[in-house]
This record gives sequence, structure tokens and C-alpha cells, in this order.
Amino acid sequence: MKRYPLLAALACMCTMLMFHHASAQVNYWQQKVEYQMNINMDVNTNQFTGTQKLTYHNNSPDTLTKVYYHLYFNAFQPGSMMDIRSLTIEDADPRVSDRIHYLKEDEIGYLKITSLKQDGKALNSETEETILTVTLAKLILPGGKAVFEMEFNGQVPLQIRRSGRDNAEGIEYSMAQWFPKMAEYDVDGWHPDPYIGREFYGVWGDFDVKIAIDSAYTVAASGILQNPQEIGHGYAKAEQKVKRPSGSKIIYHFKAENVHDFVWAADTDYTHTITQVPDGPELHFFYQTDTLAENWQRLPEFTVQAFQYMNKNFGKYPYAKYSVIQGGDGGMEYPMATLITGHRTMSSLIGVTVHELIHSWYQGVLATNESLYPWMDEGFTSYASNRVMASFFGEEGNPNTGSYAGYFALAKSGKEEPLITHADHYNTNQAYGLASYSKGAVFLDQLSYIVGQETFDKGMRRYFGEWKFKHPDASTFIRVMEKESDMILDWYLEYFVYTTRTIDYAVKSVEENGNHTDVLLERIGLMPMPQDVMVTYKDGSRELFYIPMQIMWGEKKNETDIKRTVLQDWPWVYPTYMMSIPKSVSQIKSIEIDSSKRMADTDRTNNVYPEAQGTTFEGKAVKR
Repeated sequence: MKRYPLLAALACMCTMLMFHHASAQVNYWQQKVEYQMNINMDVNTNQFTGTQKLTYHNNSPDTLTKVYYHLYFNAFQPGSMMDIRSLTIEDADPRVSDRIHYLKEDEIGYLKITSLKQDGKALNSETEETILTVTLAKLILPGGKAVFEMEFNGQVPLQIRRSGRDNAEGIEYSMAQWFPKMAEYDVDGWHPDPYIGREFYGVWGDFDVKIAIDSAYTVAASGILQNPQEIGHGYAKAEQKVKRPSGSKIIYHFKAENVHDFVWAADTDYTHTITQVPDGPELHFFYQTDTLAENWQRLPEFTVQAFQYMNKNFGKYPYAKYSVIQGGDGGMEYPMATLITGHRTMSSLIGVTVHELIHSWYQGVLATNESLYPWMDEGFTSYASNRVMASFFGEEGNPNTGSYAGYFALAKSGKEEPLITHADHYNTNQAYGLASYSKGAVFLDQLSYIVGQETFDKGMRRYFGEWKFKHPDASTFIRVMEKESDMILDWYLEYFVYTTRTIDYAVKSVEENGNHTDVLLERIGLMPMPQDVMVTYKDGSRELFYIPMQIMWGEKKNETDIKRTVLQDWPWVYPTYMMSIPKSVSQIKSIEIDSSKRMADTDRTNNVYPEAQGTTFEGKAVKR
């Protein structure tokens, strides 16, 4: 790799900027909350009353004059933003469609605040659908705290999206986004995003929750049950059946520490089983005993293996418990628990469980702002899920090929929007889904192509270790990978996340030049990338020619035992690049750009010499 004095000086400047960024992390801050809640559930009316004592710690350098709460259940009312969004978007989620619009009074959801005090003083507040705006009686100074005491009541909506009662499989209560939840305040200010059914962002803290409910119900939740011997219902190790009069109530007492949300579910027909991950969490499973119960009985072995794979390859799960709960409307992750529908084939049940539990790393523990960076949650989770599932079933090849296919479909659809788009503001559900899940996974797999798989894997573990419980963002992640790879990678973030520019490289021409072969490569797409060019000779030997990009200021290690030749950098402004192979054309069997297929090249038909002997991600031959 050739360097020049001016370029070397620029490289030093970039290194200094990286050091400045790392030093700035010393001043990182985040807010903290402590919830104490007592809930009284009436299963006859599907309504509940509650009290909430919330201690709020202002660790920011700012003085707070207001606070905001999320009141998610208010979205499930005719005319709400979620209702109108579903009615007007061109590809509505079929689980929502027009269902909110036709809810009856006893089917809607709501949260109503009946009393709110700050340090004993009554507060003025205003509810605008799913957001409660509170004007403080006393400013919360930097380093200060306030205690908010609240009384509220709510009604559980008919199950439509994530939360609700009486879901399609007969689970009575899926209690997600069910309580008045303090909005997050961070370096970008407050985040009181109205709820239209997409993503979440919450303050790190501790939850102490007591739920009073009819004794016939088994309750599953985030956190650890504090009174298992009183409760029974599969929690107590030496459980004795306690006779209780019909209609009597019991109180489930849960504590969850260092989490940003709290979910619970309840049903009278739950079977509750427990298994243990070696050197890992205790796993709880809650499901109905029906014709598909056999699949649920096999699920723990795969769940244990998934936790072991993730602990080894991506960082260790930090909590003592995790619950897989039948409920909700598909699959949705929460701290220490997930809600999933259970009427599935074995492979589908394993797949949804693996995906949701891996969210515990990227939504539960790293907890990036999902609204601003949904791809850092869904995409990272999809990437890891693909690897875990491949390890289960011994799949060969790149386990992320499905994600590439999804991204290519999006890139060619004309509906792609930059990954930086706020989750709520994508024009279509298709664009949001394929961007967040598919392109987000491709972002990682392609990064492994840029920095090398071994370096990438170390970087993923480092990212988790250094930034767990800290709400990292996209720049934070890239900086970790820069430090691990000793490369400059901001260009990758700027092209692949901030724009919709695509990658397309081609073998433009191959010509004899004495006893050498000149190969002209062409960049057709607008996004530049480093190049791996694999040359296979007719004697069966292979040689890899590696072309770094100048703006990387570094190069990856050889990932294979194949001989590799590192060529001069390719400046991104140059549309073509001439490379020379020290053998004649007659000795060459094939030349291929990116034989690993980790580069998201949108047209692989021009990647190979002789013409187009490559394959698509569906495994079918491609003809030019």
C-alpha cells in the first residue's frame, strides 16, 4: 500500500480526531429512573388501576423544566395517529389495517392520569393522545432528582398490535407498553415520539412491580418473581397446590434491575416450565397445552443452544432470567422476556424465538434509540439470528443470503429510503421492513468483508462489552470497529446509511499484454468499495488480488490461506482501475470480483470473467 506525505499527514489528523472522540466518551451521561408500581387488575372489565412512584435522576448537564410520559394504550382508539397512519399508508400492516377504527368503547385502550405530584406538589399536565406533557413545579437541576407520584387507570384494548387482550390464539392478556412510561432525555434532548406502532426508546432503571390479579391466572413478566412460594403456578421449586376461593386475588411481585421497560402477560391456561442455560440465565416458558405443545416442549433445547452461541460469539447475556411467553401478535422483544405467537411449525417457533431472544443483546442491553436507528436493532438481530440458525441446521455458505436478497429487492424497487430515516416516517411499511431488517443485516455482513471476519467478530464483542447499558448510536459503533480494525470507516457509514447509493463493480475487459494479463475493473455504482479479485488458474491454483480504498487508510488481513497480493489503493473518484496478473490469458480459468459474495453488488452478472458464470442468491444460474 503506497502512501504519500500529504496523505500520511491527513491520516494522522484522522487519528487525532478519533482520539478526541474517544476522550469525549469520558463525559458520557444518561438518565436513570426507579419505578415502584402497584397494579390491581379486574379481569371481568379488562380494566386496571395503578399507583406509580417514579424517582427520576437528572444526570444530564441541563436543567429540566418539563418531563414527558408515554401513554401507549391511548393509540388504540378510533381517530388516533396509529389509526390514521394505518388507514392512509399504502401498505398497511394487516394486523392493524382498519381494526382500530371500528373498536367499541369496551374494546379501546386508554391510560388516564388521575393524580400526579412532584415531591408532594400537584402538577399541571396535558394529555395529547399518547404523550403526557408535564410542567414541573420545581426545576430539576443537573445532578438533581425528583420523585413523581401518580395514580392512573387503564383499559386493555382488544389485541391489535403487540399489546392487548384476547389475542388470536386465545391468550387473555399481553401487557406490553401498558404503563405511563417516562420518555427518554439524552444528548439530543427529549424523545416524546407519538406512538404509531413502530419502535421504542426508554430510560435505564429499576422496576419494582406488584400485580394483583385473579388467582386462576398465571403471570409471566420481565424481572424475577420475589414471592414464588406464595404464588405457585410453576415458579416454586417445591410447589404445593394452594386452595384459594374462586375469584380471590394474589399479588405477583417482580423486580427487574437495569432495564428500560417492563412487560407482563397473564392467562388461565398457561403451562409453565423452566430450564437452565449452563453458566447462563434461567429460562422460563409459558404456553398453552394444545396440539402444538410438543413443539414448545422441544423449544428449550434450541433456546439453550442459542444463548450459548450468543454468549460465546457476541457477548454474555447479563441477566439471571429470560422468559419466552406465548402472546402478542407475532414476535416482540422486551427486557428479559419476549411475546411470541405459538401456533407455529417447529422451525417457525425456533426461528421467532431465536430472533426475539437475540434482541436481548441489541434492544435489551445495548438499547440503541430504535426510532432513530431501527436497523441497529432489527438488522443486527437479523444478522446474528442468521448465524445462530445456520449453526443449528449445518447450513453451508453465507447464512445472510436471504438478507441480501431482501436488500436487492428494496434497492431495485424505487422505494428505498436512507437507513437514517426515522422509523415512524418511512413512506411504506415495505421500505421500513426491508431497510431495517435486511439492509441492516447486510450492513454488518458487508462490514465483515471490509475489515475481515476475525476482526469483525472481535469488534462485535468489543462493541457489546464497552457499550452495554449505554444507548450507543451509529457513530459509536463505527468508532469501535475503527479501533478494532485500525481503519477509517466513516465513509462506509456515510454511503450505506446516509444515502441509497448502490454498489456495482464489473470486469470491463481482459487483455493479453506480453506474458501478463491486464484486467480493467469498472465502478458502475455510485458507492465505492475495496475489492477482492479471485483469479483461478487452469492448473487449479488460485490467487487473490486485494485492492484497498484510499479513504480506508488501512487494509484487512488475509482471511484465507490462498496467496494474496495487495495492490495499490483505488481512489474513489476513479471510475476504472487497471490491474495486472503476472500470467498470460491462456493460463487463466476465471476472474471473479468478490467470490465471498459479501459485497452487496446489485448486479453480479458482470463480476466474472469469462462472462457471468456466477449465481444469484436463489441459487439459479445467471445469463448475461
